[in-house]
Amino acid sequence: MSEIVHDLTTDIPVWRSYVTPLKLADASAEQLEALKVTPSNTKVSDYVLVLAHDVETLTHRSPLFNGVMYNSGGLSRAEREIGAVGASIVNRCVYCAAVHASRYNQLTKSTDVIASIFADGVDAEIEPRLKAILKFAVKLSKCPSEASADDMAALVEAGLGKEEILDLILSTSLFGWANRLMHTLGEPIRE
Repeated sequence: MSEIVHDLTTDIPVWRSYVTPLKLADASAEQLEALKVTPSNTKVSDYVLVLAHDVETLTHRSPLFNGVMYNSGGLSRAEREIGAVGASIVNRCVYCAAVHASRYNQLTKSTDVIASIFADGVDAEIEPRLKAILKFAVKLSKCPSEASADDMAALVEAGLGKEEILDLILSTSLFGWANRLMHTLGEPIRE
């Protein structure tokens, strides 16, 4: 029997969709073309197979996701994951929080930062740069219009350059959208 996962975890749950994912054998030529560029460039998930029902959106979504999360320069891959985790915590997207917390742990080969964030949120005792990134991601996710020049100054004070701040804004904002899709299209379960 499966149960819905409600608590933050780095053990990635299964994502069970409410909409039947596209079967690859039934995919049109346009759907197959859109599926060639998957978010992680490794496999096609049920989430992406659900999104494949809207080919035009998927055609734009996957390159956007890849560009925001995997481009070179700017914020490090691990720090982009902190932006995704911050947004996912605010939006209570347990699945996305698990995936991106786990990815952060893999990239840094450490579990301490995520464990502290999951335990204490923005009050986590983590290095100042990561704390500034997390605080900004949480604030931007709670109410975008409240992010201010003071918040930008705090990021600069923590050592972030303009390209890094832009990457943080992009990764956090992308997950504001992605979290809402995940919530409305399915749920995280433990089987």
